[in-house]
Order: sequence, then structure tokens, then C-alpha cells
Amino acid sequence: MTGRSRHLAAALTTLAIAGSAAAVWGIAIERKLFTVRHVSLPVLPSDADWIRVLHISDLHMAPWQSQKQEWMRSLRALHPDLVINTGDNLGHRDGMVGIRRALEPFAGIPGAFVHGSNDYIGPRLKNPLRYFRGPSTSQLDNETDLDTATVTGFFTDELGWSDLNNRAQALTVRGTRVELFGVDDPHIEFDRIDLVAGAVDELRAVEDTAAEVSVGVSHAPYRRILDDFVARGADVIFAGHTHGGQVRLPGFGALVTNCDIPRSKVAGTSTWNNGVRSASLNVSAGVGTSIYAPVRFACRPEVSLVTLVPTN
Repeated sequence: MTGRSRHLAAALTTLAIAGSAAAVWGIAIERKLFTVRHVSLPVLPSDADWIRVLHISDLHMAPWQSQKQEWMRSLRALHPDLVINTGDNLGHRDGMVGIRRALEPFAGIPGAFVHGSNDYIGPRLKNPLRYFRGPSTSQLDNETDLDTATVTGFFTDELGWSDLNNRAQALTVRGTRVELFGVDDPHIEFDRIDLVAGAVDELRAVEDTAAEVSVGVSHAPYRRILDDFVARGADVIFAGHTHGGQVRLPGFGALVTNCDIPRSKVAGTSTWNNGVRSASLNVSAGVGTSIYAPVRFACRPEVSLVTLVPTN
């Protein structure tokens, strides 16, 4: 073997070892390194009390994922004032068992939710390279096979949360009137902006007290939804779906977004502008992954504790 061949063989061996180590890290370690991302947003009136919002997204729960379930239960110790769940709760036909276990400690805390596609259809084995061609699908191309009604009933009847799927609702949280509106999953074209517009108009017409902060909620952060929410007066928008890219390269960031949002806004808090108006946007990197793609790299699973504070 020549010197050049030896160098090439050594380089290939090093590359193979590094790739294997990265795969082990992403599959066996990082996807279980659950974390809480803390952020403050100055959107409340000057005399308002702080509101701690626990933003949960993309649990993709399977019944055997006890570590994830116990970690979620432990978040009750954060004492959130409001819980926002942006969908994709189920990762298995029997995932509701794990959802009950994970979220039952939050019963009685004000909350609101929208659905994602994986609250309607279970996970499918997909070629990961398809995500480089754009969003994985634009419409529901499978029969619904998950018990969406049970998910909805658990959230509304047992936890006491508000259903924002193409709906609007007002809540009083720590003395502040909070207006919330949301859409069903835009990724599968279940969003009905026309229904949201009517619901918001009706809510504002019957409310005796004007809302002091307005919150938009969507599973997938498609541009058309974000633009509409900003135009409708949202101060804060919560979304999930992207998994933060799920696999990120240091110095480059997310490789894909699985929607039409810019890669720079695929996770974390940013500002979304529409004309002269803008809103704070919080996109969660999510807690789970598909059971067919159980890997995260440079993108830890997370929930967000978003503290809404006075503008001053």
C-alpha cells in the first residue's frame, strides 16, 4: 500500500468512526436529553402579572416511552399558569396510554391545544431524503387511523383545556384577559382561516372586556398562517411541527423545516413580520420523534417555558 493509499484508508476509517459515533449519540443519547428552554416575551400591559406559559409540542408518544412520560409529569413543578399544546401527540395507535400518564398532572391548569397530522394518522416509514424536496405532504393521503376523539376528549373534559382547532376562546390568566385563536393542522390542509376569522370576530363582539394579549396557535408554522395571525392582531404565536430540523449541523443549522418557514426560524423565538405588524413567534423543537426515525443531532428534545412579561 502506498503512502497516499494509507492516508486515504486512514481518512475513511476516521470518517466511518465519526459517523458511527454521531449515529450512536443521536439515537441512543441526545433524543433522550430532554430540556426546558426558557424565554421571556414583553407583550403584557405595564401593570400585568407575569404569565408562565408551558409550550408542549410533538410528543409523538408511544406507550412504552416511560422516560418521556415521567419527564413530562415532572414539569408540573414549573408551576405554569397556562399550557399550550401544539399537536402531534400520538406516535402509536396505543399512544393515548402514554399521553394520559404524561399529562394528567396538568389537569385544572388553564390550557389550549390544536391538532397535528399525527393526532389523526399514525407514523409511517418514510425515506428521510424526501424531506429535502420540501414538506413531506400537503394533504392527508391516508385514512385516519388514530383515535382523535379520545385525544380531544381527554384534553377538554379531563384536563379542562380549550380546543382551538379553527376556533377562538378567551381566558383570564392571573388577572389578564387572554384571547386565543388557532387552526387545525395546515400541513394536511385542515386549517380553515375563514372559520377562525368568524370565531375571532364573534368573540370580540361578545366580550365585555377587551383582550390584553392575543395569542395564535398552530401546529405547523406555514407562512400563510403566520401572516394571517399577525394581521389578525396576534402578539405571540406558538407552533411546533418542525422538530427544530431534528438533525442540525454545527455552524449551519437545520437541514430541513418540513414546511415553508425559513431555516433560521425553525426553532426558538423570533419575530414574524407582515407589513407594518409583527408578532413574537415561538417554534418548539418538540419532545419526540417518529418511532421510525428515532434520532436527534444537535437538536435536543424540548419544551418551552415562555414567560409573558409587561412591555416595560
